Amino acid sequence: MADEKKMTLEEVNQYMQEKCGFVPRMFKIINTVTPEPGRTFADFYASIFGEGALSKSVKELMFMSGGVAYCSPRCIIHVVPAINAGATSEQVFEAASVGMILAGFVPNGPGIPYAFEYALKCIDIDTKFRKGEEWEYLPPPKFDHGIY
Repeated sequence: MADEKKMTLEEVNQYMQEKCGFVPRMFKIINTVTPEPGRTFADFYASIFGEGALSKSVKELMFMSGGVAYCSPRCIIHVVPAINAGATSEQVFEAASVGMILAGFVPNGPGIPYAFEYALKCIDIDTKFRKGEEWEYLPPPKFDHGIY
């Protein structure tokens, strides 16, 4: 790895886009400081989410579905790489629906009504992304988490 050329911010963001299907929010910040963690994460991500017994789109939809079940806004973003891997809007809807139901059955889960909002958000992101519209829904990162 010492012989590898150090990537620029633009190169590592492009590398992550190719390997992950998106640049995770935290790496939009980390990559401005140092590109190596982004490159390493992208390689790890690609090894897990790459084509195998399950397709990449199925794996991304599974992750998105888990995000719906646990009401995780940072996990439902996997709708974007799922679309990039070939998932249809109908598949996004069905995976989001499974996540919504799962929220009602896992111990200490958030419950179906709360997960329903995240399922709707997945469908909204799907629609906006396919139209080329802005789909980001979280505010920019703030560095006051935990400070009251």
